[in-house]
Amino acid sequence: MAARTVLVCEAQVPFVEGGAEGHVRQLVHHLREHGHRAEIVSIPFKWYPKEEILAHAAAWRLIDLSESNGQVVDLVIATKFPSYFVRHPNKVTWLIHQYRAAYELCGTPFSDFEYTEADIGLRETLLKLDRQMLLESRRLFTNARNTAGRLEKYLGIHAEPLYHPPRLAPNLRQGAFGDCILSVGRIESIKRVDLAVAALARTRSPLRLIVVGEGTQRDNVMRAAERCGVADRVDFLGAVDDERLCALYAGSLAVVYVPYDEDYGYVTLEAFLSGKPVITALDSGGPLEFVEDRVNGRVCEPTPDAIGAAMNDLAGSRTLAASYGDAGLARARTITWHGVIESLVGSQEPVGP
Repeated sequence: MAARTVLVCEAQVPFVEGGAEGHVRQLVHHLREHGHRAEIVSIPFKWYPKEEILAHAAAWRLIDLSESNGQVVDLVIATKFPSYFVRHPNKVTWLIHQYRAAYELCGTPFSDFEYTEADIGLRETLLKLDRQMLLESRRLFTNARNTAGRLEKYLGIHAEPLYHPPRLAPNLRQGAFGDCILSVGRIESIKRVDLAVAALARTRSPLRLIVVGEGTQRDNVMRAAERCGVADRVDFLGAVDDERLCALYAGSLAVVYVPYDEDYGYVTLEAFLSGKPVITALDSGGPLEFVEDRVNGRVCEPTPDAIGAAMNDLAGSRTLAASYGDAGLARARTITWHGVIESLVGSQEPVGP
C-alpha cells in the first residue's frame, strides 16, 4: 500500500476523554505504524445551549483540508458528529456516532431533546444536514453494526461496520477468577452503573462489585449502593492507570456492562481479551454484536433480578466462567488493526497530480 498523507478529524469536548478520543488516537498511531503520514485535526465541541450545535457544525464546514502548508492531503477520515461536515475531495467517514440526543434518544431520559416544536425543528435540520454531509463521503463505515442500523433507520444510508481492537489490547492478560465483578466506563445515566449496583444486591456474599470510572452520576450511584444495602460491597475506584486496569480485568470473575443502546463498547472486547465473560443486557446494543448468551457471557433482561442471577451463576462455577472467557478470547482475537487500515486507506488513490 502506497503511503498517504492523512488527517483524522476529531470533535473534542475540552477536559473530557473517553472511548471516542481513544479511538482517534489509536487510529493515528496505527496509520503511522502502517507507513502513512497522519495527524489529528481537533475542534472543541459544545452542545448547550442547543443553538450552539449548528454553530459548531458550521465551524467544521468552513474548514478546507485539501492541503496544508503546501502539502497535498490525500485523505481525511471523519469520525463523530460534526467532524464529517469538513470539506475535502477525498473524505472517508468512520462514524463513531451521530449526535445521538437528536436521534433515538430524543424524548428519553438520556436526552435534552423533547417533542416540542423547537426541538423537533432542530432535530429535523440536524438529520437533513447529517444525510447531506455523510453522503459526501467516498466510503462510509461505522464502528459497529448498531451504529450502521441507526443510519439505515433514520437517514436511509447504508454503511459497513468496521471493528477495531481496544486501546489496551496489547497489555491485557488472563488471570485467576476472583470474587469481584468489574464495571468499567463513565458513570453516566446511559451507562446504567446503578443497574449493576442494584443487581449486586441480588447476589450472595462474598461477591463484590468494583466500579472503575468517573462521571456526573457517581454520587447518585454511590447513594444507590447505600439504598440497596451493598455500599460495603462496592468499591468506587474512580479513574485508574492502564496497568491497574489490566490487573483488575485479569483478576475479576466477570465484567458487567449494561449500558443502554451502546454503539460499540470497548469494555466488551477488553473483557474478552482478558479471558473474562461479559454480563450485558438485551437492550445494550453494541455489546450484543459480540456477547452470545451462555457461550461467552450472559445476555439478560435489564433488571436487577436477571443480572444478579447471572452474577450468581458465574460465582457458583469458576469452570463455567472460564469456559465463557475462553470463547470470548477466541472471538476478540479475530479483530485486528491491519484490517481497519486496509479498509480505510487501501483503496484510496492520492489526490492531485
